[in-house]
Amino acid sequence: MTALGVLAALLLAQRTARMAHVPAWQIWNLCIVALCAALAAERLLLLAANWNAVRDRVVWLQRLALIHHPLVACAGAVAGLGGGLWYARSHRMPFYSTADALAAPLALGFAFEQIGGLLAGSGYGTETTVRWAVTYTSPLAALWSGTPLDVPLHPVQAYAALAFLALAVFLYAWLPARRQPGDVAGLWLMCAGVAIYITEIWRDPEGRGAIFNGALDGPQIGAIALVLISALVLLERKGAAHD
Repeated sequence: MTALGVLAALLLAQRTARMAHVPAWQIWNLCIVALCAALAAERLLLLAANWNAVRDRVVWLQRLALIHHPLVACAGAVAGLGGGLWYARSHRMPFYSTADALAAPLALGFAFEQIGGLLAGSGYGTETTVRWAVTYTSPLAALWSGTPLDVPLHPVQAYAALAFLALAVFLYAWLPARRQPGDVAGLWLMCAGVAIYITEIWRDPEGRGAIFNGALDGPQIGAIALVLISALVLLERKGAAHD
């Protein structure tokens, strides 16, 4: 599902690039560079963290892709951002317009990724009695994601997927009407932060860190940071129309 999300995001980025007046081929190359950097960082981190297990069972190397953890996602995001910024800077791409072109595709990609998490049992929710709860039974879900088996859980990945899908549609529709370059990217940061913060309420806190006696977890801190950064991006800028 994540691979399908990447393909869908790449195809959508070709459309949004033209809408944002950025060369589509540059957006495509930027996405490929960022994706390769993210995958490399995630796999190297997983390999280092599970070296003893992988050394004894080399076949497990093929299954590292099944592990879903906030720290791994953070490492991939940082590496992908770094790779994308390097490519954009080296090719003198307009910063805000490039970010606008990537906003909707990113939201779409995250929607697919969360659907994959739902199917695999990673990033699972808290125990619940709601009628739409999901119950996992596969030992692989427990092995690779620590998913509790035979326990009704909130399908929080579905909540997040719906939020990101709605965000992708909204950003795509808003792109032609943006007042200045960067507005769509700013909205992406703000809405993504809100979506992450809210959905974390129903996500199991195991391995996600906690501060203030568990009042906030790691992803929620990151979500607050996204909203604060969005405020800076959405500020009116002189001459921004020429970016």
